[in-house]
Amino acid sequence: MKFLSCFVAIGLFAGVSIAQNSTVQIAHVTLRSEGDDHSFPLDVPANGKPVFTYSTLPVQLIDAPDYDVLQLCAIQTVGPANLSSTIASDGVTQQVVIDPPQTVTSIACQGTCVETWGACVDANAQSLGPCCNGLCIASRCRPFNQP
Repeated sequence: MKFLSCFVAIGLFAGVSIAQNSTVQIAHVTLRSEGDDHSFPLDVPANGKPVFTYSTLPVQLIDAPDYDVLQLCAIQTVGPANLSSTIASDGVTQQVVIDPPQTVTSIACQGTCVETWGACVDANAQSLGPCCNGLCIASRCRPFNQP
């Protein structure tokens, strides 16, 4: 019985250790107003829970340099909006376009994406996930401005 208790305790400890080591990706976004007069950063953990902005700023663009916000996040606005994507003037940063510009009340993200230069397909040509910021070309996530 002592052996069984010890075995169960080790199993529980290992399970807790594995759970603590699993990381949640963070979407580091910047909400930008029309004309880019005002902006503010927001960190959104990809755990499915909404992060509230507590702002009335009418947002036109959301910079998303390290996470596929358009595909993996729910963006809540005060009214109906069309969401699309574009690339910022730096030629690298993806952006979510909000049309018409309006207040974003919260953003909730869930899931994972592959970092730039990470492997996006395995040896069997199976997808390992969407690229966070770029395109999957020749088995690697490459930035938008790279061929």
